[in-house]
Amino acid sequence: MAEQDKNVRNNQDNNDFDYYVDPNIGANADSSYNEETAAEVAAPINYGTTRREVDRDHTEDRAGGAGLGWLALALSIISLFVMPVLLGAAGIIIGFIARRRGATGLGAWAIGIGAVSIIVGIFILPFF
Repeated sequence: MAEQDKNVRNNQDNNDFDYYVDPNIGANADSSYNEETAAEVAAPINYGTTRREVDRDHTEDRAGGAGLGWLALALSIISLFVMPVLLGAAGIIIGFIARRRGATGLGAWAIGIGAVSIIVGIFILPFF
């Protein structure tokens, strides 16, 4: 034990970053690797939920999406005549929300009409 402490002190005094080799390991220590390894890939854990339990009925979302879709479409159409930048942007934003909630057709029309309204309002109407 005193010899180990002496080796450690010598290595610390040298400051040459030598590694301490334990003399109790034996002559085969340099040629064999004593590592602890683990499996990193494992099967996913099923906590008892199935796809049917996770998927729920989205009829409420579709109903709310349809209402928002009609609102977005109305804002986009009104923006063709009054405040095209403000109401067109509102129609586009609400159209995206409506598409996300299930009203894809109404939301897409609201986005398209709102974009046309903004383009016409910014680039064409100032010349008249």
